[in-house]
Amino acid sequence: MADAGGDIELEAFRAEARKWLEANFPPSLKGRGNALAAALMDGPAPEGDLAVWKKAMGEKGWGAPTWPKEYGGGGLSPQEARVLAQEMTRAGAFNPLTAGMGVTMIGPTILDYGTEEQKRKHIPPIVRGDVRWCVGYSEPNAGSDLASLQTRCEDKGDHFLINGSKIWTSGAQYSEWCGALVRTDPTAKKHEGISFLLIDMRQPGIETRPIKLIAGASPFCETFFTNATAPKEALLGKVNEGWTVGKRLLQHERASQTGASAGGRQTPLEDIAKRYVGVDENGRIADQDLRTRLTRHLMDGRIHGLTLARAMAEAKGASGATNAASVLKNSATAVAQTRAELMLEIMGEQGLGWEGPGFDKDEIEAVRSWLSGKAMSIYGGSFEIQNNIISKRILGLPDTTQSS
Repeated sequence: MADAGGDIELEAFRAEARKWLEANFPPSLKGRGNALAAALMDGPAPEGDLAVWKKAMGEKGWGAPTWPKEYGGGGLSPQEARVLAQEMTRAGAFNPLTAGMGVTMIGPTILDYGTEEQKRKHIPPIVRGDVRWCVGYSEPNAGSDLASLQTRCEDKGDHFLINGSKIWTSGAQYSEWCGALVRTDPTAKKHEGISFLLIDMRQPGIETRPIKLIAGASPFCETFFTNATAPKEALLGKVNEGWTVGKRLLQHERASQTGASAGGRQTPLEDIAKRYVGVDENGRIADQDLRTRLTRHLMDGRIHGLTLARAMAEAKGASGATNAASVLKNSATAVAQTRAELMLEIMGEQGLGWEGPGFDKDEIEAVRSWLSGKAMSIYGGSFEIQNNIISKRILGLPDTTQSS
């Protein structure tokens, strides 16, 4: 009876979610989540229907559906959150709050390590989408070897003084806050002298310089700290134990990158192929080799989805992201990059457009998505870094890398 009761409650919630989405999700945004993600992540504040939708999701708390209600979250169970995701996909809707660092990385880490004061100060604005966060990790000489970071943080009694620079800080030019790893003890072993700070970006000691990328956007910045300051209560976790906090944030990041697209329903590749390539006498895609490779891609996507569901079921929300996130991050990367490659191949010469009247909006978007998607196997921990984690922490293979 308990299971039957649970099913009845979930179906009641499904009806509630469907009704709310019908009343609040702007039809003009249907299926456009992928195209709008860059604008949400890297552009100025959204306008029009996108701003209305973001505000509605934030006020409802469904931008962070499983976060505690006491901090503004949705307070949903994992089962209810899955139902909500299903109904959003059905409606062609998307979660605008996941296009940023607040909900996907900083917020979960504050919930893990933050004081009650930090949670009450930072979590509600993140849930509402009122503030933007960036992450200050990589430095010019500390990329994959992040523990070599040198941004200095000095204890000045009643505050911290920060000097140094970061690179690849996504959305820094628009962010009000930054979660940054800084070196608080230059004499300690490199993993042990690091702390995690929540830094207010709205101060004269911080400068950002956008880096323009091949895809035409500028999602990344160089960020310079020159006598920037942070109060003592900005410390997340303990002094010199920031490496543990930082690793946890990366687990949340990788977990956020392993799910299905946040853009609502995508047009099936097979339908696009039939339009561009044509069909044979049996109504199948005319190119047999393309049919085979497209089928393999669809199978890989289905396998990734099933593996993701299994990993979530096994975790049961006990302690959040695990090393399985590394497997799923690489899998999600392979599926997404393969789709982008197939899309351009299917479009033929129409898949070569950058701008101009000879190409429609979808064709130009496909080219730019293909280019920007190349970074997926680098950001959030490179493909090779994930393979190292899988080999050592999941498969138990010996560590043959040098360490210091």
